Amino acid sequence: MRKESTTQQRGHDPGPSTPAGLGQFLCFAVYSANHAFNRVYQPLLREPGLTYPQFIALVLLWEKDDQTVGDLGEKLFLQSNTLTPMLKRLESLGYIKRNRDSADERQVRVKLTEAGRKLQGRALEIVRRVRDATGLQEKQVKQLTEEVTLLRKALETQNSQ
Repeated sequence: MRKESTTQQRGHDPGPSTPAGLGQFLCFAVYSANHAFNRVYQPLLREPGLTYPQFIALVLLWEKDDQTVGDLGEKLFLQSNTLTPMLKRLESLGYIKRNRDSADERQVRVKLTEAGRKLQGRALEIVRRVRDATGLQEKQVKQLTEEVTLLRKALETQNSQ
């Protein structure tokens, strides 16, 4: 009896020996879906003057105000050299304030302004419209979100080895 390879034992198909067409690449499906999401978000975020990354930074602050730049970067998977200009722009728009932490001068804390808090009401409508644009039911959205999160975690684990 033939012994299965370790890859097959774990339930992984080693795949074909030649590359499939682009339509068969999971990475391209995720990449192109990201672009499609951006095309839906862009007109909805135009009026408050936000990009999608700025919007999700605000979402994190609506979940929990007064976070450090490091905490935000970790949750957004962004380095400080990418995050800092984005936060400066949010500050120039009047949605956040950045200040040095009084207990630890090395830390910069980010807090919502009144304008930033008021924007949350409009954000709920934006999220609803994007969710409607997907055509997915709530259960499908939850399942797909969980699956993509597991995919990201698996790729991060693989990358750190």
